[in-house]
Amino acid sequence: MDGFEDFLRPPRVEQLREAATDGPVVIVNVSRWRCDALIVRAGEDVADVELDALTLDRAVERVNAYLDVLHEDQAAYLALLDARERREDGQLSRDEFLGAATKYEQVRTATETHLTGLLAWLWDVIAEPVLDALGPASPEGGELPRLWWCPTGPLTLLPLHAAGRHDVPGAAVFDRVVSSYTPTLRALLESRTRSTSAPATGLQESLVAVALGETPGQPMLPNVDREIAVLHRLLPDRLEVLSGSGATVAAVLDAMAARRWAHFSCHGDQNLADPSQGGLLLYDDLLSITAITARQYHGDFAFLSACKTATGGVSLPDEAITLAAALHYTGYNHVIATLWSVWDPSAVEVTEAVYEEIVADGMLHPGRSARALHHAVARLRERNLDRPGVWTPFIHIGP
Repeated sequence: MDGFEDFLRPPRVEQLREAATDGPVVIVNVSRWRCDALIVRAGEDVADVELDALTLDRAVERVNAYLDVLHEDQAAYLALLDARERREDGQLSRDEFLGAATKYEQVRTATETHLTGLLAWLWDVIAEPVLDALGPASPEGGELPRLWWCPTGPLTLLPLHAAGRHDVPGAAVFDRVVSSYTPTLRALLESRTRSTSAPATGLQESLVAVALGETPGQPMLPNVDREIAVLHRLLPDRLEVLSGSGATVAAVLDAMAARRWAHFSCHGDQNLADPSQGGLLLYDDLLSITAITARQYHGDFAFLSACKTATGGVSLPDEAITLAAALHYTGYNHVIATLWSVWDPSAVEVTEAVYEEIVADGMLHPGRSARALHHAVARLRERNLDRPGVWTPFIHIGP
């Protein structure tokens, strides 16, 4: 029957290759038998790069250690916030507060050391072999080429886009390509189709911003007001802000369904043992991945700021479903997110730089978001080569 030739069949390779229209997609497969990077290019046979130095056991070991470090780092930061509050209330002496601050600095130093080693390992076992197989980059007009990472299994939690020996010029992914992620080839193909289609009827070309500097039961997010000020300046006539008691689950879902763009300045949570229960921590309740995926959106762009989307415990599933991937699956073509909680003012710097580049003439242009994020993070990286925790978390998902 016409139109049903592929009914209930897996998508054909010829179809999936079209996902790589604007640049190669690299699927990194890990298994107990062997590990490979499959390089998908439009109109070409799929190329295989055997990753001899990578094993499933080693990948799981690295991911578990990485999650442990992030968990300890966040716990130390929350302890510092608690100590600061108790100091202001007179419940803690100056020396006790300084002890908590010293402890946090020690943990931060250990975190940066661990991340530096992890990024070098990712470069050696995955990124460098892949980029060497792709051949030398030939930037057009001074711009680096695009590349999409499609990791699988435990690798979905690791920052492949930031892999590198950053003390060696040119020995980093950042120096060779502009990285994006895709959960699957089909997801990238569908988002390309959506991004070139006519906007859904009745959808407003405006941005809803969820702004929760203070959330019941959660630590303060001190930079939320600064982010919202940036949005007010750049999109004064196309912005709705939901804050305080107005940022409820029902209100946010309704606003997301009515607008093409969304920005979330709030806490998020990720539950690796039960991924569907991760989500956004709003004023009245958790907006879970389950609730988000129960609807279909027609959004062009979502920015998850200060939301952890891939941290959790050490018991890993075969695949990790993140909040960012859930938003992408349900209709948001471009998603910018963070791999873990970002407390530093650098989050505001990146947010402002991205919006400065993608907003023009009062309109938001999501198609520029991948390069805008790369440019913003590259500037941050230049100043913090020895502190990868400052710039590594930011990622782009989409075409």
